Amino acid sequence: MHLTGREKEKLLIVVAADLARRRQQRGLKLNYPEAMAILTYEILEGARDGKSVPELMQWGTTILTEEDVQEGIASMIEEVQVEATFADGTKLVTVHNPIRPGGSGKEEKGEAGE
Repeated sequence: MHLTGREKEKLLIVVAADLARRRQQRGLKLNYPEAMAILTYEILEGARDGKSVPELMQWGTTILTEEDVQEGIASMIEEVQVEATFADGTKLVTVHNPIRPGGSGKEEKGEAGE
């Protein structure tokens, strides 16, 4: 199997997000790399599922809440920028203040297509 650098990077994101979700399911609060992996993965999958850039910008603020991450992590992540592939090409999705106060953040948003 021959993968491009971009394909390898996407696979690494998938693995990191999967590990982060497993840790989250065990009741652990996410650290910076884990939170970034989940946010990035979910945005990439949302684009793959056909969501628009504006939809992803809004939806990206609902993936995780402050209760999901370790203290101080939400303030460290002021924005997330993901280069995602859409039906009409590659676009940059920017989500400002993606981790906000709120409920558990676990309304099964792990399935980006829902």
